[in-house]
Amino acid sequence: MALPPHCRKAPPGPGRRAGRGWASTLPCGEGSVARALRCRGAMWRGAAAALLLGLAAACLLRRGFEPRARLLSAAELRRYRGAPGEPGLYLALLGRVFDVERGRKHYGPGGAYSGFAGRDATRAFASGDFSPAGLVDSVSGLSPAELLSIHSWLSFYSNNYEPVGKLVGRFYDENGAPTEALREVEAAIEEALRLQAESDQKQQQFPPCNSEWSSAKGTRFWCSRESGGVPRAWAGVPRRLHRPGSQGTPCVCVRSSGPPWGQPGSSQHRDRGDLDDPRLQLYEGCHPLAEQCVLPTG
Repeated sequence: MALPPHCRKAPPGPGRRAGRGWASTLPCGEGSVARALRCRGAMWRGAAAALLLGLAAACLLRRGFEPRARLLSAAELRRYRGAPGEPGLYLALLGRVFDVERGRKHYGPGGAYSGFAGRDATRAFASGDFSPAGLVDSVSGLSPAELLSIHSWLSFYSNNYEPVGKLVGRFYDENGAPTEALREVEAAIEEALRLQAESDQKQQQFPPCNSEWSSAKGTRFWCSRESGGVPRAWAGVPRRLHRPGSQGTPCVCVRSSGPPWGQPGSSQHRDRGDLDDPRLQLYEGCHPLAEQCVLPTG
């Protein structure tokens, strides 16, 4: 599904594919010792912020959604497809109904996403399948990344369109109370947010190396202050990283000075950064503090 329009300058509605991530990290500055210390503090604060951001985002799932206490049946919602003589233009996401009249060029008759109108097509917001089989409210079997896409779209509609009410069916009962199906989806989204925050934190600690391969020279790994798409105040040195339960040992960049990760205020350390982390392995034949390493072919 597309990157939510609130992440772009113009809000054109769903359509284009998103990239891997929606957030970016600004690099710390360089210069004086004082600036370097501020930068190091910012690194730790940034990691904590990643976790807090994921938890804060989860609040969207639980905050009150009581727009004029209106309940609609599926048959009633089908009347709101924006055709002449129909009372309006609505769509539903996770059972929450929104008035999308302002986006008529996208959702109205003839619009590229008219299939979303008058129904709950939650699954299509994640899968991008706009066929009749895909424009349904079932979210069974969706991956954590797809659930995060749904969460992001829910945030977009909540912030940009008028809430109307709730759709009686899979996610809300005839009294407007959440169903077990909705509670299960909300729990799965919160878990996906937690995993994403943990992944973001790990990438801050061990950003991926840059790499290139040639038949003549073999594979070269190297670290820079932006390798792995993670801007930071240090370059680091290449190491293999062993993660329990994961296949392979990816190359990561490791801080070679200062306190270990998670101990920013520690004064009793060996000024080796994370080099002593037991999950790390030195590349054979490479200098321990070299910022690049070449593994010959064969």
